[in-house]
Amino acid sequence: MKWLLDLLLKIKPNFEEGQKLHWLYPLYEATETILFSSDEKTKSAPHIRDSIDLQKVMVVVWMATFPAMFYGMYNLGFQSLSAFEQLGTINKDDWHFIFIDLLCNYDPKSILDCIWFGACYFIPIYLVTFIVGIAWEVVFAIVRGHEINEGAVVTTVLFALCCPPDAPLWQVAVGISFGIVVAKEIFGGTGKNFLNPALAGRAFLYFAYPVHWSGDSVWVAVDGYSSPTILGIGAQEGLEGIQMQYSWLDSFIGNIPGSIGETSTLFILLGLVVLLYTRVASWRIIAGVLLGTLLTSLLFNLTGSDTNPMFSLPFHWHLVIGGFAFGLTFMAVEPVSGSHTNLGRWYYGILIGIMVVLIRVVNPAYPEGMMLAILFANLFAPLIDHFVQERNIKQRLRRAS
Repeated sequence: MKWLLDLLLKIKPNFEEGQKLHWLYPLYEATETILFSSDEKTKSAPHIRDSIDLQKVMVVVWMATFPAMFYGMYNLGFQSLSAFEQLGTINKDDWHFIFIDLLCNYDPKSILDCIWFGACYFIPIYLVTFIVGIAWEVVFAIVRGHEINEGAVVTTVLFALCCPPDAPLWQVAVGISFGIVVAKEIFGGTGKNFLNPALAGRAFLYFAYPVHWSGDSVWVAVDGYSSPTILGIGAQEGLEGIQMQYSWLDSFIGNIPGSIGETSTLFILLGLVVLLYTRVASWRIIAGVLLGTLLTSLLFNLTGSDTNPMFSLPFHWHLVIGGFAFGLTFMAVEPVSGSHTNLGRWYYGILIGIMVVLIRVVNPAYPEGMMLAILFANLFAPLIDHFVQERNIKQRLRRAS
């Protein structure tokens, strides 16, 4: 790769300040950063002796999504091919089948068939999300004259993993555009946004195009096949209705329909282990979310309801259905839009845990809850940190006096 580095160093002067290609420097810098480690060093205090940087953090998060991503593609294929088998017919009017037919024999027992089928639906969504998202990042980097931030790469993969497998690609482009532009760039870019961009884009699509994004019926890439989601079943029939169709182990492993990244709690937890081991994710936020969820679900269980069967849904079921595990692992711990103080992270996590159960149980119009709970907590994160900092200042003043 030395020849490539020599080539990049040779053409670098053309992109420096004062040269005619200076306005394209963000593109050059992004290419160099992706291929090679940066040689830039901190020139003023404070100096932190650590090899970690934003690029490495984002690579860790991106790679932590892989277990859920690849299992999600397999599961989408398995659920869809099983539905074809149940219906006894295969409708190939969808353009995806141009690629599916290349390698797929439509056998739900074949791992290769399942992965290929799921990939033919997920990869186009990811490509559209990545191209549009990075394009917006490049535009704002050029206009503002700063480097392209690696955070957009993580935003695009998280957004794509939240999408229904049969989502219209133009809506995917609109959603990631809203997330990058409105939720991040107009506030100054990475480090200045107060909302999680991937969740903001997903929430925008939910309210703008509820037919495709509400999740009222399961997301299986099969025309003419529909059934309620686990949360939808719970809202109508309670825990007994859920257990008639799915076991807790099925939900934990991910043998259920849903969006690519959210089905398997098991494989999401593999990514969480990586994030906690590398200290990219805050264990305090994780613990706070779990604590808030536990206390609120226990309260509803003890209160009970004759009209709302969701009151009886226990804590361990909340963990494995909907987008709870995915939101907990990749969205709640996002460092920019979450709390930054250690004590504040506990409050922030507990708030998310309380809100997700409240929305799931009490709000019949939106049984999911995790997405809105995190966005709600994003709004309060600066306020939480403010009060925690004020408390710390008062304690130090009392000790000093």
